[in-house]
Amino acid sequence: MNISVIDYGASNLQSVGNALEKLGVSFDVITTPEGLKGTDKVILPGVGAAGSAMQALMARGFAAALPNLTVPILGVCLGLQLFARMSEEDNTTCLGILPGDVKRLRTELKVPHMGWNRVRLLKDSPLTKGIPDGSFFYFVNSYYLPVGEFTTGETIYDVP
Repeated sequence: MNISVIDYGASNLQSVGNALEKLGVSFDVITTPEGLKGTDKVILPGVGAAGSAMQALMARGFAAALPNLTVPILGVCLGLQLFARMSEEDNTTCLGILPGDVKRLRTELKVPHMGWNRVRLLKDSPLTKGIPDGSFFYFVNSYYLPVGEFTTGETIYDVP
């Protein structure tokens, strides 16, 4: 299995790499769309602002390549948000891989949302195979993609 982790200069690449190494999973870090050739799975990490992240993806050619992938792709944090049609953050046009728009958390609770929350699994997915429903996941975010037809799991932080 060949896993490619995209380095576009706006990501938590080191954290994702550390997690994969801890799991004993080999991966390649790629910096151009040419690195996607022959890959079986792709991870798009991300941290920061949607606008600057999309600019970085466009500058490196990934914005055109990623929506056309035919292999599984996992977005981590901002990486997932970039799959949406658009983001309220900087009114940014995103990749459009998933329908829906990323929304800012509007709540009386503390934002950014930081901490451990239980995730309710909504449907089966290879991504969650072996993970019990109600497991804890760690969150650090100020934006969210509303529940939609492709949602695998959800947590509640004032909104699902």
